[in-house]
Amino acid sequence: VETYKITAKDDKHLVWMTVAGLVVPIIAFVILGFVLNSPVIWGLLGVSVGALVAMLLFAWRARRAVYTRYEGKAGSAEVALQMLPKGWISTPVITATRQFDAVHRTLGQGGLILIGEGDPGRLKALLASEKKKHEQVADGVSVVTIQMGKGAGQVPLDQLAKHIKKLPKQLTPAKVGEVNQRLRALDAMRPKAPIPKGPINMKGARSAMRGR
Repeated sequence: VETYKITAKDDKHLVWMTVAGLVVPIIAFVILGFVLNSPVIWGLLGVSVGALVAMLLFAWRARRAVYTRYEGKAGSAEVALQMLPKGWISTPVITATRQFDAVHRTLGQGGLILIGEGDPGRLKALLASEKKKHEQVADGVSVVTIQMGKGAGQVPLDQLAKHIKKLPKQLTPAKVGEVNQRLRALDAMRPKAPIPKGPINMKGARSAMRGR
């Protein structure tokens, strides 16, 4: 219910898309049932298929609405990091500038990833500095940098999680845990970032991102 309330504020077509996803398969299967002289059986199957399609459509629209709501806001990369599967250890806003350029980090079997969001010119130097610091403590693990955005060579917010999940596996779970301990030591020496961690503070937004 909370997910629906939040999504409906940004997606005026949510109700009609969900209802269509439910009704269209039911009608199609009932018609097929009459053709095959088994309307009841095919009608029940249509209800099941319609419910599934409606749920999938609702989850898709909910995720898209969350991306739309937070795109361009400081700390918005956390939205995408929440979509990564279990096993990824994400730390939003490990460092930031007073202009709200920020670097986020995630660690998993796909490697050690630094994600920058903000002005491309300022991010280049900021990411290079962070990459050097992380390479010094990452015990030989390569550090991948990504700039989030819609420009050339950047990854859009709504594609970020998918981009990271496609990275080839190169670390074992044990290695991930070892590197994470080293990163905690690095973080302990940092000054507090000048912006709050994460843009999400409303009930239902996290479940919407996971399609629940």
